[in-house]
Amino acid sequence: MAYSLKAEIQKEISDDELIGLTDDVGAGTMDDAKITAAIARADAMIDSYCGQVAEVPFTTVPAIIKQHSITIAIYFLFTRRSVAPEVRRDNYKDAIKHLQDIATGKAALPPTTEGDVAEQVASSHTEEDRKITMGKSSDGSSGTLDNY
Repeated sequence: MAYSLKAEIQKEISDDELIGLTDDVGAGTMDDAKITAAIARADAMIDSYCGQVAEVPFTTVPAIIKQHSITIAIYFLFTRRSVAPEVRRDNYKDAIKHLQDIATGKAALPPTTEGDVAEQVASSHTEEDRKITMGKSSDGSSGTLDNY
């Protein structure tokens, strides 16, 4: 499963630009195979970094990984023709830096399912722990704010 799709790349760059980056035969149409190849190449690079700390390929793709896939694939499409524009090159470098940080443990992959989130933010406290009282209760115990 690819981490990003052609449609997501088309949200980032125009169809005319995609045609210019992929149409090697002058047909005036974008070459889907070249877009798919750029995505596959980007995803392989992502896997090479993230495989240090996670099981890859991802079955549920974290949003940041999807964005990195788009960014890196676009960079690869530009470099097929020439030097990528500065903004694309900077975006690529930022994505690679983040992937390096993930691989070395300086950054973490976010949870990808609700179950993962629940495990990370589970509390050992009960609702009773959150009650704040003043004064003596009917059982003779003092309130939680009486000592302040």
